[in-house]
Amino acid sequence: MEQPQEIAGDVELIERIRSGDRNAEEMLYQRYAARVYYLALKRVGSAPDAEDVRSETFMRVLAAIRQGQLRQPGAFAGFCFRTLDNVASEMARQSQRTSELAYDPPAPVEREFLDEDVKSAIRRTIARLKPREREFLRMYYYDELPKNEIARRAGIAEERVRLLKSRTLKSFREYYLRLCKVSDTKRGGASPL
Repeated sequence: MEQPQEIAGDVELIERIRSGDRNAEEMLYQRYAARVYYLALKRVGSAPDAEDVRSETFMRVLAAIRQGQLRQPGAFAGFCFRTLDNVASEMARQSQRTSELAYDPPAPVEREFLDEDVKSAIRRTIARLKPREREFLRMYYYDELPKNEIARRAGIAEERVRLLKSRTLKSFREYYLRLCKVSDTKRGGASPL
């Protein structure tokens, strides 16, 4: 449990950070970096992952302080450690999804509804998208991230996520239809739609 003088020190640093003092950010980081790293290491099990969790935790915590989202500066330690828990949980889910991707056996439903031409067209379509569009599709459909997290990772305002989704799906549709027409012309038969 934090001592009253530690809490008072946290409150002072947080007020300084809110007023734009970068030195206060460094001081707050130095005050909590070792504890956050240790807790992250216990949660994720590897030093590189613990470093990633610590970095992401402090990025989120400092952003929340700057934006006035930390309502009770005296409860900073709890806020910081809850943020760490969220980051570690997200990393574990993402790691699990990535390992599931590595082993991707064909699903029976996929075999029934998507023939090889369609799957090939989808893969080629995704490959033609811009990296930002591919990343958006991954975050939105695969990672199922909330809009605010997609906006943060994409470096855009949250209200622009809908526009990014619309443009990405439009690009996907256009590339896919072009590939289908080319494929249809070469085969002289029906489109894979």
